Amino acid sequence: MSASSASTTANYKDTLNLLQTPFNMRANAKVREPELQAFWAETQLYERLSQHNPGESFTLHDGPPYANGALHVGHALNKILKDIINKTALLQGKKARFIPGWDCHGLPIELKVLQGLSSSERQALTPISLRQKAHAYALEQVEGQKQGFQRWGIWADWEQPYLTLHKDYEAAKFGVFGPMVLAGHIYRGLKQVHWSPSSRTALAEAELEYPDGHTSPSVYVAFAVDQLPEALASKLAAVGLTSAQLDVAIWTTTPWTLPANLAVSVNANLSYAICQARTEGAPEGAPEAASEGASNRYLVVATDLVESLQTSLGLQLEPLLSVKGAELEGILYRHPLLERTSPVVLGGDYITTETGTGLVHTAPGHGVDDFNTGKKYGLPVLCPVDEAGNLTEEAGPFAGTNVLKDANPTIIEALKDAGALLAEHRYEHRYPYDWRTKKPTIFRATEQWFASVEGFRSQALAAIAEVEWLPASGRNRIESMVGERGDWCISRQRTWGVPIPVFYHRQTGEVLLNEATLGHIQALIAEHGADVWWERDEAGLLPETYANQAEHWRKGTDTMDVWFDSGSSWAGVLGGISGQTPRVPELQYPADLYLEGSDQHRGWFQSSLLTSVAVNGHAPYKRVLTHGFTLDEKGRKMSKSLGNVVDPAVLVEGGKNEKQEPAYGADVLRLWVSSVDYSADVPLGPGIVKQLSDVYRKVRNTARYLLGNLHDFNPKPAAEGGDAIPYAELPLLDQWMLQRTASLIASVGADFERYEFYRFFQALQNFCVVDLSNVYLDIAKDRLYVSATDAYRRRSCQTVLALVVERLAGLIAPVLCHMAEDIWQNLPYPVAEKSVFERGWPTAPAEWAAADLETPMAQVLELRAQINRQLEQCRSQGDLGASLEAQVHLELGPETSPELRGALQWLEQSSHPEVDNLADWLLVSGLAMEPGQATVLDENKVLAEATEGGVGVQIAKAAGEKCERCWHYESDIGSHSNHPTLCGRCVGVLEA
Repeated sequence: MSASSASTTANYKDTLNLLQTPFNMRANAKVREPELQAFWAETQLYERLSQHNPGESFTLHDGPPYANGALHVGHALNKILKDIINKTALLQGKKARFIPGWDCHGLPIELKVLQGLSSSERQALTPISLRQKAHAYALEQVEGQKQGFQRWGIWADWEQPYLTLHKDYEAAKFGVFGPMVLAGHIYRGLKQVHWSPSSRTALAEAELEYPDGHTSPSVYVAFAVDQLPEALASKLAAVGLTSAQLDVAIWTTTPWTLPANLAVSVNANLSYAICQARTEGAPEGAPEAASEGASNRYLVVATDLVESLQTSLGLQLEPLLSVKGAELEGILYRHPLLERTSPVVLGGDYITTETGTGLVHTAPGHGVDDFNTGKKYGLPVLCPVDEAGNLTEEAGPFAGTNVLKDANPTIIEALKDAGALLAEHRYEHRYPYDWRTKKPTIFRATEQWFASVEGFRSQALAAIAEVEWLPASGRNRIESMVGERGDWCISRQRTWGVPIPVFYHRQTGEVLLNEATLGHIQALIAEHGADVWWERDEAGLLPETYANQAEHWRKGTDTMDVWFDSGSSWAGVLGGISGQTPRVPELQYPADLYLEGSDQHRGWFQSSLLTSVAVNGHAPYKRVLTHGFTLDEKGRKMSKSLGNVVDPAVLVEGGKNEKQEPAYGADVLRLWVSSVDYSADVPLGPGIVKQLSDVYRKVRNTARYLLGNLHDFNPKPAAEGGDAIPYAELPLLDQWMLQRTASLIASVGADFERYEFYRFFQALQNFCVVDLSNVYLDIAKDRLYVSATDAYRRRSCQTVLALVVERLAGLIAPVLCHMAEDIWQNLPYPVAEKSVFERGWPTAPAEWAAADLETPMAQVLELRAQINRQLEQCRSQGDLGASLEAQVHLELGPETSPELRGALQWLEQSSHPEVDNLADWLLVSGLAMEPGQATVLDENKVLAEATEGGVGVQIAKAAGEKCERCWHYESDIGSHSNHPTLCGRCVGVLEA
């Protein structure tokens, strides 16, 4: 602008270099994020990077969520963590191909289908029609969940996911099952299993949950002794007792199992007391005897429990004789409710004196220890309970009662009538429930198919040791589970699943399951899908060598445990079976990473491990990462009844009332995932979402400021017609900002390598709020706004802004993928890459890592903070407004540190004083550092003063008048006739 065209009435604001960018302060995420996702889809960005990146393959294998119900925040935590890791790998140049999966078989889907049918429609159902409806329902659920995942910005092969109902996947599963059969790991046996009467099927450990507050009716029962071993009879006779006067006392929390009682077990090494039981003198507050005959009898109980049992039974117990448990073996007693005589046997270390009587009621058909003890003594496996939980005819007078409803009270009443009930209490304890129906399970012995973990347990434990577990405690958890687990029950009594491909001889019950039948069924399923098992009869299912015997065989009706389904994904997706290729070429087995919730140590992690070890001898993964569960802000489990559920769809898209439930967008949800230490349970609620949105806004506004100041900048070097300043010619402040950027890149890279994303979240906040906004950009405003457009002090700053904003976009891209892409599309100058993800992981030239800048800059910033505290005091008192209204006097005393003196000298010696000067860095209009200068303050004008760290600070009103354009207080205002309200510096800019 020439002097002649200038006017004292000019709008000087128009002469400033103000922000210009279409990058909005408001994200408008509800509209903008889908636009960016459409851009990714149109350019096939994920497909190109995951298949054509120059680096090695990286396989994060997706654990399949269940295809049922709306997505919740647990899904968000899981899938976004995976996406952050995959996007980081893609930026690093790796082929990170992500094949999403869904677990599609099993009871919940079958129940959903049945619940949607009328009673007449249910009666008309055939296995095939039920399967068809379940298949359709599963696909519908998959589609709904898929759309939700995509809205969160998750990148994956959405058009070719793996579903456990796909015929190629089902066939691959037989590629796991078959070798396990042929290796002898699969067998059929009569064993007790967790049985769900509400689902009418066996359950695996991973399908159980243990809710708080479960109580059972616990009873103490006297079994009358019928016959004594000779040695024990002699001992009793010596104290005047006979078998007719003696009872063995047991305790149980499952009275319904008493009809199945076949023994009483004792610990051979424990001491037992023969006690006279009387009601007289019972402990104060003890209950009355539960039935007639409970008093004045002789009971066998563990010696260590005599005192506590007096209270529990309401009886005075007087020990008459002490014997070892081994001496009780061979006692015969009469069942109190049925015509049966049974023995006292020796159990194991599971018999303790922590609770009960020290004598254990033993029903081999209803407990693990009972079963094993019964097997040792050749006891029958009596299980008088049907699949609905009703007692059968074998339970005598109790037949027809239900074990979870009326069996307990009926049996307890019968014990009272028989004079066998010693006492009854309510007992709160840990009890297994069906995780789907939320109803109690029972132990029930049935014919089931099992995988014998014993056959490969040692290999599994060795494989665990070869895997990297994050956190490390995950190794201990899965080791203890695998080390202690019994055989895996893999059969289910349901229709919607993959069949166990077995045939039973109609007369003998002999099992037909061999290499020929397995291979034939696998080929049929590969061609037609698992429905073929229900569509064809035996003649259509048996291989040719057995075709002429078809009428002698009956096909089985059991389906496989869904954990076997999902646990075979290393074969069906990663190509872990010999001769089989992975679903896509970029996948590899073992996978680089499995990532799921910590409950999967007993679920998918374990079923995948066991099947892979059984077939191939090693784990299907190299590294396993686990996360906790989502809770509300008070640490409570989310539930509709508490009204504390955070719906991720509402968080992203907004609720019906957007003022109360605004649309925060997917990036805020993703930012939450990056902010938490997911190794433990993680909270989420309205307060946390609000805080996250504030952080998101700060990052976005920082990016907007960077972009807005680059509207006229060409990042090419001057030699190529651009505006960029070489690093060596940058001021100290600019070099420091690049040093901070290099440090951020290094730390975030290490954080991502360790999967510690919460550290990235903290570093990002610190960089944007402290390093950029509070320091660099705060100081740079004057350079950017007031300087001439092409002035060195402005172009050097723009050079830094361009270098920083491009790297900031790259660093946030794995987490804030939409914002990063939005930044990239709003760069005001051309770049070679259409997407930030094509640029790759941010790097910093070695010269940026200038460690020699750190110490002096830290000293200056500490001094700046000290002065700012005094300026803030003046503002709070109303003595000052903006800091430019102030002048500062510094006095360095003898106690001033050498480091600070050196830092000030370092700043003073800068070759770019127009940028590197303390007054500008303090944002004040005047600065003096030695007494005797013109700016020495009159004591009467001092607004604030303090001495700290050997530095005296005085604050006063700045001398001169305020420049209308730059707002600095200068003494030459009015000296320029064309611009009487401007300082000489601003006049020079306008008249240049």
